[in-house]
Amino acid sequence: MSHHPSLRRTALIWVTVLLAVAGLIAAGVAYLDSESETADFLDGQLRQIALNAGPGPAAANAPAAPDQDPEDRFAVTIWNAEGQIVHQSLPGVAIPIPPASGFSSAQINGEAWRVYTLRGTAQTVEVAQRVTVRDEIASNAAIGAALPVLLLIPLSWLVVGLALHRTLRRLDVLATELATRSTMAKEPLPLTDIPVELTPLVTGMNGLILRQHDALMAQKRFLADAAHTLRTPVAAMQIEIGNLTVEVPPARARLDALAAGARRAAQLVDQLLRLARLDEPQRPASIPFDAAALLLDCVADHAARAARKGIDLGAEIVPPVMINGAENEVRTLFSNLIENALIYTQPGGKVDVCLRRTKSGFCAEVLDTGPGFPAGAEAHIFERFFRAAPEAAEGTGLGLAIARRIADRHGFGLEVRNRTDGMTGVMARVTMPGVRS
Repeated sequence: MSHHPSLRRTALIWVTVLLAVAGLIAAGVAYLDSESETADFLDGQLRQIALNAGPGPAAANAPAAPDQDPEDRFAVTIWNAEGQIVHQSLPGVAIPIPPASGFSSAQINGEAWRVYTLRGTAQTVEVAQRVTVRDEIASNAAIGAALPVLLLIPLSWLVVGLALHRTLRRLDVLATELATRSTMAKEPLPLTDIPVELTPLVTGMNGLILRQHDALMAQKRFLADAAHTLRTPVAAMQIEIGNLTVEVPPARARLDALAAGARRAAQLVDQLLRLARLDEPQRPASIPFDAAALLLDCVADHAARAARKGIDLGAEIVPPVMINGAENEVRTLFSNLIENALIYTQPGGKVDVCLRRTKSGFCAEVLDTGPGFPAGAEAHIFERFFRAAPEAAEGTGLGLAIARRIADRHGFGLEVRNRTDGMTGVMARVTMPGVRS
């Protein structure tokens, strides 16, 4: 299953990635910068404490600050000249005396400490602080730098989503307009509110629409002109064949075959002309008429042909059935379906025509006992000049294409498929809305 890319989703993903990367970079820079500056500042504190440390009370009389974290406390140790501890602010934190004054690092009880030692003649002062305090300060600075950028991500989703919605809303309207346009439409697509980046695309589509319309019109003119031009010589040929059949009896078999070919040619010309007229964009004049009486007439028109072929043509139609439409076109629709059934039904077979009422209107059905459609043919039966098996059957391949076009022009439903009632053959169904009272 293929997935079409979403412009909205793609834009949101890239904006999110951009802001996330920007937030990570800002956090990293803030962490490194804060770590360096914090280290210098706290090292200065250690030095100042060591310089100002001296004899004093063993414990402070003032209580500790309520928000003071025990990890933030300094470890201050003072030795006298004899190497005895005279003051220790954090009992249990025994930091060895470095050999020289200055800054150093030490591991005490599994923790890293930063140490400043000041050696004098009378005493030695050592001030230490946990390294985790420095890391915590740097981490908080990094979070403070990255947090505003990270908070921009959901806000960017909202802003970018709204901007893309406003920009693409016109494209949605344009897509709907394209989907509902007639194949004969020649009006260009409007460029109003189209983003400037997409204007060349829409302009190119407008050019394609005009070229397609011109090609269709040229094809229609050629089809109509060719059919009109062929009509006269085909009619003359039929007349001459009829005369020869009377005048030259020994050649009757060949003349009959020639006459059948002339009839097919005449039928093809008539159907081409009808198809050219049905391709006109304007809808037919719609008037109410009795579809039941019309369908009965169509069955009667084909009764003689069915009898000649030995086919049982039956009808189950109860008038009246009032519908709206162009009566001559609906007659062609019904006749084509009945004729198609007779063409593909073998002698001794049956063709049943019925018309019944449904919840939404009326339904006409033509069922035959022919061979049915071969596998894969049902997808192409409405294509012009497509003929299902058997190829030897008489026909032009335009009957169902004309029926489809008439049904579309009237808003009728048309379904032609193999029968599913356990019998071999084809079922053609036309659904029609009734006249509203």
